[in-house]
Amino acid sequence: MALVTVKPTKPDVLIARTVARNTNHRAEMVSRGLTWGADEKILLAFAVVGWVATRGRSEQVQRAGNHALLVTVLASLAPHGMKSVFDQTRPDRKTVLGHLHGVYFSGRRKDAFPSGHALHMGALASAAGTLPPLPRRAIWTLAAGLSLTRIVVLAHWASDVVAGFALGAVLERLVRFWTGYPTSKENHHADP
Repeated sequence: MALVTVKPTKPDVLIARTVARNTNHRAEMVSRGLTWGADEKILLAFAVVGWVATRGRSEQVQRAGNHALLVTVLASLAPHGMKSVFDQTRPDRKTVLGHLHGVYFSGRRKDAFPSGHALHMGALASAAGTLPPLPRRAIWTLAAGLSLTRIVVLAHWASDVVAGFALGAVLERLVRFWTGYPTSKENHHADP
């Protein structure tokens, strides 16, 4: 049993109702497909493959591989731990109209807070801050878009997504202290 019950905010409820009223089967199917791009199992598989690919490369590339793998593992564990502390009913459990318009049930009923998908995307967006402007903006756009799919499929309230994204960014920045990623030489593309 969780220790803290989290209630959706008024804007959360308004956004969820708007989605439930205005979505359709096609939008839900597309969003459900896209949301897999932020799924922890897929991201863990990519992180492991990336880590293996960085072995035997330069120290900077290996450091990046170590960092990506560690952040992905921690970003996978963090929401599970938090969901054992926080109870929040998912918005897809509070709509009939949404289900008539194509909304499916997502995950466990009381596991809305925080969004694990958004947590991963926040970490990815944070790590992309070291990249040159074009790829950095592309990754930021992708991360934001994939996070928003969690609102469209009514798996999470908007505040769950914002909190998850922010937590992911903080997590990635904290892990930098341990992994040493990026070195000051690698960070020459980051914004001041």
